[in-house]
Amino acid sequence: MKRLRWQCRRGMLELDTLLHGFLANGYEQLNTQQRDRFQQLLSYPDQALFEMLMGRMQATDAKVQDVIHAIRYSARVRA
Repeated sequence: MKRLRWQCRRGMLELDTLLHGFLANGYEQLNTQQRDRFQQLLSYPDQALFEMLMGRMQATDAKVQDVIHAIRYSARVRA
C-alpha cells in the first residue's frame, strides 16, 4: 500500500486528490485484475491521466476504462 500511495503522488494537485481519495475509499473494492489495471493507469503521464479522468480523452487501453469509471464514481460519492 505504501508503494501505491507514493505512486499516487503526482505533479498535479487535482490528480493527487482524485487518486488518494480513490485509494482510501475505493481501491479495496477492486478485484485483482482491476488492481493491476489501476497500477497500469499510474504509469500514464499526468496530463493524459487527468484528461481521461475528466472524460476528455479515452484510454488507449480499453481494459483500464472500468477503473477510470470507478475513480470517477468514487470522486462523485465523496463530493
